[in-house]
Amino acid sequence: MSELWKQNDKGTVESHGQYISAIYRHMQVLISSELAPYRIGSGQYIFLMAIAFQQPITQKALNEKLYIDKTTTAKAITKLEEEGYVRRETDPADNRYHLLYLTDSGREVVPKVQEALARVKNKTRKGITDEEYDLFLSLLNIVLRNLTEQEER
Repeated sequence: MSELWKQNDKGTVESHGQYISAIYRHMQVLISSELAPYRIGSGQYIFLMAIAFQQPITQKALNEKLYIDKTTTAKAITKLEEEGYVRRETDPADNRYHLLYLTDSGREVVPKVQEALARVKNKTRKGITDEEYDLFLSLLNIVLRNLTEQEER
């Protein structure tokens, strides 16, 4: 059997990819439901929060920070602009780039989004100690780094 797939003690074949995929899908459904009142999709909140914590920031910097391609970033930023949460300004240092900022509406919605994300996070952390959660994040970070290092070569 491939190293990607492993048979557990119950005889079921499993892989870390299958769990990551299932977790992602379930979290997207929960996050979409939580953020629906603010017209923010599960694909936009990560951009909103990144801008909130590091503004101004360029779209290119967002791509790199979030490991997301430029087309996906552009679509998400456009949606957040349409909802009135984000604004773009030409970078005075380099006219080829736009700086992203939160609008007043964006600043008002961020705490609500944080609360919604905390509810989802609390649901995912049930039965997991702080130490286990820290290890989990550390391991996921290693997996991501392994994958992105290979892409960069």
